[in-house]
Amino acid sequence: MAAFTSPVKINWPEEWCVPFVFSSPHSGRNYPDRFVESSMLEFDHLRQSEDFLVDELFAGVPEYGAPILMAEFPRAYCDANREAFELDPHMYNTPLPDYVMTASPRLASGIGTIPRVVGAGQEIYSVKLDFKEAHRRINECYFPYHHALRQLLEEGVKKFGYIYLIDCHSMPASIPTPDGGRPSPAMQRPDIILGNRYGTSCGPQLFNATLTSLESYGYHVGQNTPYAGGFITACYGKPEKNIHALQIEINRGLYMDQKSLTTNEGFERLRQDIDTFIRDMSQDRSSLLTA
Repeated sequence: MAAFTSPVKINWPEEWCVPFVFSSPHSGRNYPDRFVESSMLEFDHLRQSEDFLVDELFAGVPEYGAPILMAEFPRAYCDANREAFELDPHMYNTPLPDYVMTASPRLASGIGTIPRVVGAGQEIYSVKLDFKEAHRRINECYFPYHHALRQLLEEGVKKFGYIYLIDCHSMPASIPTPDGGRPSPAMQRPDIILGNRYGTSCGPQLFNATLTSLESYGYHVGQNTPYAGGFITACYGKPEKNIHALQIEINRGLYMDQKSLTTNEGFERLRQDIDTFIRDMSQDRSSLLTA
C-alpha cells in the first residue's frame, strides 16, 4: 500500500513504429496509506473498482511497436476517465467553486472524479472531505495523466499523420442485483464491449476490424451498451482531426475471481489473445483509416 512516486507510467517500444496509443486509466493499484486509513472500507473492498491487472493483460503492447500509458494511482482515489472537476457536492464540507461540475449521471451513481462509492455502491468515506483534498488529488494525478495522454496523441499525429487510441478497461461480469444475490443468466454481460460513442469517436474501419478480430477468437462482443466510451473516448476521439478513439471493456469473469482479486485459469489465454489482437491490428493498420 505504498504511495506512488509518479502518478503515471509509460511503457515505450524500442521503436514507435505503429500509429497506436494504448491507455489504461483504471488499473492503478498503489494506494496512499492516508487514503486507505481515511476509508471506512476494508482494503479488499476498496479495490473493487480497479480494472484489475488490465495493464498486465495489455503488457505486450510495446513489443508490437506502440506505447501504453498507465495510471499508477487507483481509480477509487482519483478517476482519470471523468471531467477534471466532476464532483459530488454532498461529499464536501464546504460549497464547491462555480467551475465544478456538480450534476451528471456519473455523479448520481457516486463515481465522479473523486468517487463516493466503489463496487456495487459501497460508500468509501464516513466523513465529508475538504475540497482542498480533492483539488490536490486532481493536480497530483488527473492532470498529469491527461497531459501525458495529450502529448502522446499529438506526437503520434505528427509522426504518422493519424493515431488510434485504444482505451482499455474491465467490467463486472454481470449487472449487480439490488439485493446482492446471484444474477440471472440474462444479467450476464458479454465477454467484451466495444465503445465508440455510437459511431462518433472513431472511423468505422477501426471499430469493425476490432469487432471482427475479437469475435474470431471466440469472444461474444457487445457494442456500446452499457459502455459507449467514457470521458477519455469522448474527449480525445476526434476522427476529423485524425485521432480515432475506441474503448474496450473486458469481462472480469474471463480472467479473475472478483471476490478474492486473484487471476483464474483464463488469464493467460486472454493475455495471449490480446497479444494476437494487437499484432493483427498493428499489421493491418493501413486498412483502418476512413477515406
